[in-house]
Amino acid sequence: MEITMNLIGRHPSTYQISRYFEYEHLPTHLQAISKPCHDLAEQMINALPDGPEVTAGLRKLLEAKDCFVRAALDKP
Repeated sequence: MEITMNLIGRHPSTYQISRYFEYEHLPTHLQAISKPCHDLAEQMINALPDGPEVTAGLRKLLEAKDCFVRAALDKP
């Protein structure tokens, strides 16, 4: 994945959670589900300073992305 997120100098928790938003390893139909969550995570990381609320927001977005991808697995 080409990292376009501004991760230089970021808190380790921000850096660590960002890797879970990668999507290129997924099959194409799941990439289409996962990419919007990656893009939103990228926007928030680039726009906001590190802190507990950013970490919590990214974790919740990650949980939502995982749910969306699992839901797509059930799609015929």
